[in-house]
Amino acid sequence: MQKPISITAISSISPLGKSLDDAWNSYQNDKHCLSEKLFDNEKALVAEIPKDAKAYITLLRESDSKYKSLDDTVLFAIYASRHAIKQAGWNGSDNFGINIGSSRGATELFETYHKDFLEKNKTQTLSSPTTTLGNISSWVAHDLQTQGPEISHSITCSTALHAMLNGIAWINSGMCNKFLVGGSEAPLTPFTIAQMRALKIYSKNKLSDPCHSERSEESFPCLALDLEKKQNTMVLGEGASMACLETGEKENALAIIKGVGYATEILEHNISISSDAQCFQKSMQMALGGLNPNDIDIIVMHAPGTVKGDLSEYRAIEKIFCNKTPALTTNKWKIGHTFGASGALNIEFAVLMLQNQKFIGIPYLENQETPKRIKNILVNAVGFGGNAVSILLSKT
Repeated sequence: MQKPISITAISSISPLGKSLDDAWNSYQNDKHCLSEKLFDNEKALVAEIPKDAKAYITLLRESDSKYKSLDDTVLFAIYASRHAIKQAGWNGSDNFGINIGSSRGATELFETYHKDFLEKNKTQTLSSPTTTLGNISSWVAHDLQTQGPEISHSITCSTALHAMLNGIAWINSGMCNKFLVGGSEAPLTPFTIAQMRALKIYSKNKLSDPCHSERSEESFPCLALDLEKKQNTMVLGEGASMACLETGEKENALAIIKGVGYATEILEHNISISSDAQCFQKSMQMALGGLNPNDIDIIVMHAPGTVKGDLSEYRAIEKIFCNKTPALTTNKWKIGHTFGASGALNIEFAVLMLQNQKFIGIPYLENQETPKRIKNILVNAVGFGGNAVSILLSKT
């Protein structure tokens, strides 16, 4: 890090709700946000945005004739971006940068257009421009009436944190002093669910009473960070989260970015990382910089709910924090894995704990360490191919 970067606003729409207050209120209880949804006559566990939040997306779609043809990934991003810049006090005339990513992009629209193509051997006029990944940041820039620069990308599940890295790099270069960064994902579609099931990483658990606090696969279908589970329990979620970045330590900062780290492993398998997540070891060490590992209070883990994924990240943490393991947590047991948006929702989770000075643990894990203070939080994300990112956040 050349200089500190302030996060001056965060906004999201997710299974937790449509605002930061909604999210924090949801984190106060031990209920997960998972439900069952029918995909081609077969049920699957998912984490959807709540009905009142969906109503806002419907209103947004109907507010402009041009928006009726857009995928939910774009609409989620527009919604969260509008609220983020309002919170930060930005105007379109500021010409701030935009970098919003998505692991999959316009999945639902693409599947719909492709099905139509197979039936008719031709496709609709807007099938290409509305399914290109670049249309997310472009439409957000249009909606906010700012001239950019605007960037879209996909780096699988670490996409949103890579967007944050890009924003920091642009600010440190002097080419911009403000950047809107984040991720958006709407992956709850038949083909996406089928893909995850084909990889044998999707949860096969069934729902029971979500209020039940006893550790069990029925009460908590996604057992993220449970290192004793015998089967993969990943569940997909949808949503978007955006953060406003500004150079220096601002008075209105929600948190300060004090360090960043990144690393990529050499592929041995399409979806795997090493048993001790060497990419995470490198990214966490880089993010720490000169900070003593003992000064990290919490790590918000990527922890997707898979047997190997959770364990490898935990082993990496043991290697870096050999003297004192920080308090560990994740939100995927509650909101599922939102792919490209997950890293940004992890940042939001960390900022909420910093702001409220309260640790949010995992209800089915016993003997969790509760930090005595909450000053420094490390946030992790990694995607297929071992492209890890770690962000160090500190209290203002």
